Amino acid sequence: MSDSGSLLAKARAARERADFAALGLAADALLRLNPREPRALVLKGDALAGQGDHRAAASFYSTALAQGRAVAAPSADLRAELERAARAQVEGARRFETGLRDGLRQRGFDAEASSQRFAASLDLMTGRRRLYYQQPKFYMFPGLPQIEFQPRDTVAWLAGVEAAAPAIRAELDAVLAEPSLFAPYVEDRVNRPRNDQAGMLHNAAWSAVFLWKDGVENPDIAARCPETIRALAEAPLCRIPGRSPSILFSRLQAGAKIPPHHGLINPRLICHLPLIAPPGSHFRVGGEVREWREGQAWAFDDTIEHEAWNDSGRDRTILIFDVWKPEITTEEQDLIRALFATIDAAGGGAPKLGV
Repeated sequence: MSDSGSLLAKARAARERADFAALGLAADALLRLNPREPRALVLKGDALAGQGDHRAAASFYSTALAQGRAVAAPSADLRAELERAARAQVEGARRFETGLRDGLRQRGFDAEASSQRFAASLDLMTGRRRLYYQQPKFYMFPGLPQIEFQPRDTVAWLAGVEAAAPAIRAELDAVLAEPSLFAPYVEDRVNRPRNDQAGMLHNAAWSAVFLWKDGVENPDIAARCPETIRALAEAPLCRIPGRSPSILFSRLQAGAKIPPHHGLINPRLICHLPLIAPPGSHFRVGGEVREWREGQAWAFDDTIEHEAWNDSGRDRTILIFDVWKPEITTEEQDLIRALFATIDAAGGGAPKLGV
């Protein structure tokens, strides 16, 4: 038997009898022969775990799994060790998270009442949450916070929009009485390549009626909805001629889904006021999922990956509009408008911003 074979047998025998000191010595000897040998890495992880050093063990299991993925045709023996490492890694992560959360609770942390930013950091650290970034498809304004749902204290005017929800709902009901007013949200543009957007092109499952579209008022619909327009008087609407704001009633049919996607520019927020929101209609921005609730508005960054689904048995309909982010100064608003005006003057019209 080769030196490595003899050491491997010795290590496994030590593991079998739970002699973790001997297991560690044998694993160390194997790693001196080949520091990247996956089985030796697993055995070293087992030795450390057996001695109570689970965090150190996790680093060896992780490295073993990474090295194992590079093996084109692993033997049954290697596969068994890698499966052992994967199970140990999951169990170690569970143990680490449980201990962390228990310790924090003893030190005063309350997942519901404490800082939600800290709670999100804890979810990121323990792998419960993925980190998402702004990924605008057309224009990136640097230096803005990476925030999925905007904190309510920075958009205090939303309370006034919520207070007008009953009046807005009455205007929506009148619009809903004429189904022909709704058109698919995703439509062809003659000056851009056709993009089916995961089956949403011309799909009536996601439809809209616009009071304003791409910075231009739809006078017939806007005239029908004076209370809706009045409710937005205090909102810092994102005004870019030919592009924004857009103000619309957006309908998502029962059972329909809007696939994950990103918005075009990041100096603005998109706002939702749910008007018809049956239980089971949900919205995800980055790592946070919320359920629409009638009359409860929110603002979010649409350049962070987001998606929607309606698992209820009824259509979901919301008011959507776009506003400037609070960090964008008046000067910067003017400069952004100038940027788009310059693009238009050069004949390089950008994609419509939509919402």
